[in-house]
Amino acid sequence: MSPAGKNAGRRPSGRRASAITAGLAMSALILSGCAESNRDGDAGGGGESNVDGTFIFAASSDPKSLDPAFASDGESFRVSRQIFEGLVGVKEGTADPEPLLAEDWEISEDGLTYTFDLKEGVTFHDGTEFNGEAVCANFDRWYNFTGIQQAESQAYYYRMLFKGFSDTPEAATYKSCEATGDNEATVTLAKPFAGFIAALSLPAFAMQSPAAMEEYGANNASGTEEAPELTAYAKEHPTGTGPFKFEGWEVGNQITLSAYEDYWGEQGQVTDIIFRVIDDPNSRRQALQAGDIDGYDLVAPADTQALADEGFNVIPREPFTILYLGMNQKVEQLADPLVRQAIAHAIDKDALVRQTLPEGTKVATQFIPEVVNGYNEDVTTYEYDPEKAKSLLAEAGYPEGFTVDFNYPTGVSRPYMPTPEQVFSNISAQLAEVGITVEAKPAKWSPDYLDQVQATPEHGLHLLGWTGDYNDTDNFVGVFFGSEKDEFGFNNPELFQALEDARQVTKVEEQTPMYEQINEDIAQFLPAVPLAHPAPSLAFSERVESYPASPVNDEVFNKIKLTE
Repeated sequence: MSPAGKNAGRRPSGRRASAITAGLAMSALILSGCAESNRDGDAGGGGESNVDGTFIFAASSDPKSLDPAFASDGESFRVSRQIFEGLVGVKEGTADPEPLLAEDWEISEDGLTYTFDLKEGVTFHDGTEFNGEAVCANFDRWYNFTGIQQAESQAYYYRMLFKGFSDTPEAATYKSCEATGDNEATVTLAKPFAGFIAALSLPAFAMQSPAAMEEYGANNASGTEEAPELTAYAKEHPTGTGPFKFEGWEVGNQITLSAYEDYWGEQGQVTDIIFRVIDDPNSRRQALQAGDIDGYDLVAPADTQALADEGFNVIPREPFTILYLGMNQKVEQLADPLVRQAIAHAIDKDALVRQTLPEGTKVATQFIPEVVNGYNEDVTTYEYDPEKAKSLLAEAGYPEGFTVDFNYPTGVSRPYMPTPEQVFSNISAQLAEVGITVEAKPAKWSPDYLDQVQATPEHGLHLLGWTGDYNDTDNFVGVFFGSEKDEFGFNNPELFQALEDARQVTKVEEQTPMYEQINEDIAQFLPAVPLAHPAPSLAFSERVESYPASPVNDEVFNKIKLTE
């Protein structure tokens, strides 16, 4: 193993990482002001606090699962980040990785072996010890998923990033894990993965108690790929090492957490968390105004300035998102590249952003934000041109247009799409102008919409997006287009191979031109239309002095500062 690997393990993963770090530092501090001198009673410093430690946050939906290995949605991860921690965390205010449960790591010269030095004195919420054996139990659990556990609707991130399981070792990125000491674990990969360290900051790869998972049947998968059933562990017994432990989940109402008394780090001022489910943006705003909640995410674009004028604390996040219009090529018309080009030309992205998305949103030309490595300034674009769209439809054999299903979510706000119904209406009207009639297919976000769009071919046009999990190109284009998926319904071996090759290149200067070309290839193939990089905002009551706003939503509530 190379000692130089210790420094290599913590390098920012994108050549523009410094740009996003600088741009986000101000956002993370917006609420803090000059309040530091007024917090003599901060419980995080060891003294008594008169602050009300119950923090009520309005969630836009129930989580999909409280077992983060089987989740991919923001609301699941928001809760998971309070309960669970991974080997790798995220540097506050940035998208870059830093040590968390691993104090340090060493990487072999061939990029295949990672030796993690683990934090000592850490326990899971059930009192069992976090150690090298626990690390390997988690890695081996993911690798040995079987049946519906492997489905895209279940182990989404492991499937997308690690490619294969124990029954398909020839495809797998992971090979083995060995507990080389109580406070050391060595993970060996079957092939290089440049984004491996950054990927470990995802809640999907958080460390979970092996004892609790066994006791409460975390691997007792049931149901179908389209409608998986939650295990008892995923509903009632999620067990991690984080600052907060699980207390209860009233589906459709709220999730409650409490401070873990034996937490290894600083507990902070928040002693109890209530995630209250309020799916309507107007109702969330009204709850904040009424004093029923302390804060909420995904503020409707029309509400940001009004709330600020009323004295509430509004924090914008730097755009690290992508909203896109997906096109399922299992639908005959959408399989035609001329039709996909016509759809792209039919959309006025500027109008869409202006009319439906938050201030600060940027129009998208590709599926990664500008700060991510491989952004292509010269990528092929499809300018708004309704006449060209009509001409392309005629050339494709649809001079009178056609009718297609248009799937969109309800009962949710997402960072890349605060008001899905408005986005759907806006795009539908634009498509109608060129002769494309849509059949509206609304579905409740969790679990119906995600399962239908990601795990079945039964959809047409659809709205989805992504909040980047870490600053690595593979986390965007690799996850979207790195393999055959029901969402997009195409098989493009050349594109799949190009993405697989790029993710194995560890030198940024060699990787950059590869991703620039990949972004051009995607633009020409056009499996979906990149629409915008929205800038979501959060809003809080006046008692919230500071909040650890993160471009990748890595926001742990023990870092919140409250006033009396």
